[in-house]
Amino acid sequence: MLKLGVGAFGLAFIIAPAAVAQEGSEQGQQLYQQHCALCHKDSGAGDPPTFPALNADDQLGDLVRIVRSIKAGRRRMPPFPSLTAEEVSSLANYIRDAWANDFGGVATEDVTAVLRGLGDADPMASVWDGVFTEAQATRGQAVYDGACALCHGRRLNGAPDDPDLRSTPPLARARFLRVWEGRSLATLFEYTRATMPEDNPNSLTVQENVDVIAYMLSVGGMPAGADELQPDPRSLSRVAVGPRP
Repeated sequence: MLKLGVGAFGLAFIIAPAAVAQEGSEQGQQLYQQHCALCHKDSGAGDPPTFPALNADDQLGDLVRIVRSIKAGRRRMPPFPSLTAEEVSSLANYIRDAWANDFGGVATEDVTAVLRGLGDADPMASVWDGVFTEAQATRGQAVYDGACALCHGRRLNGAPDDPDLRSTPPLARARFLRVWEGRSLATLFEYTRATMPEDNPNSLTVQENVDVIAYMLSVGGMPAGADELQPDPRSLSRVAVGPRP
């Protein structure tokens, strides 16, 4: 549905649905870009069936479903426990009114009411808090060398050993942190599990995937700790990627 806007000189003009913003939608769009666009795309088209489309999705009319999906996860979608009620409201507002969607606004008070039913969440941690073990990183290196190094490079810098292969995203150090800052290990886990290796996605076990993540963190200089990362999106969603504190 097209909507009417007013320009600087009072002249009316038509705005496409994707450009229309409800109150707080600038924050919602930023949150969408940070947490959702990787899988659901800028256009909301997703990549079905792996990543469902959000554009023209009738299920977005169900506020409880949206809030629970964002905070607690759903199928391949990881939880986003760090988002506040206000942020969930802004994100839901953006998604429900972007592209071809026209489901109306979401009040923060309504989101808060839904969140009360989800219970208290564990505290957040950082990738710098010793969230993996040295033994896990060593296992991850063996998996990485066999399944990932050909494309992402032995140094995890995105430069493949074979000059005929295209460059790929870096998986460690500063460039990796810049891309993934603010996202959780659950997002990294679910995205790589569904899409990598590129020629045979979803071929690694969940344990192999999380071990590779431990190796990536180790190469990036994050310290090892006493406990291993678990291949569980709920626990991984509590670990945020970010620069050294």
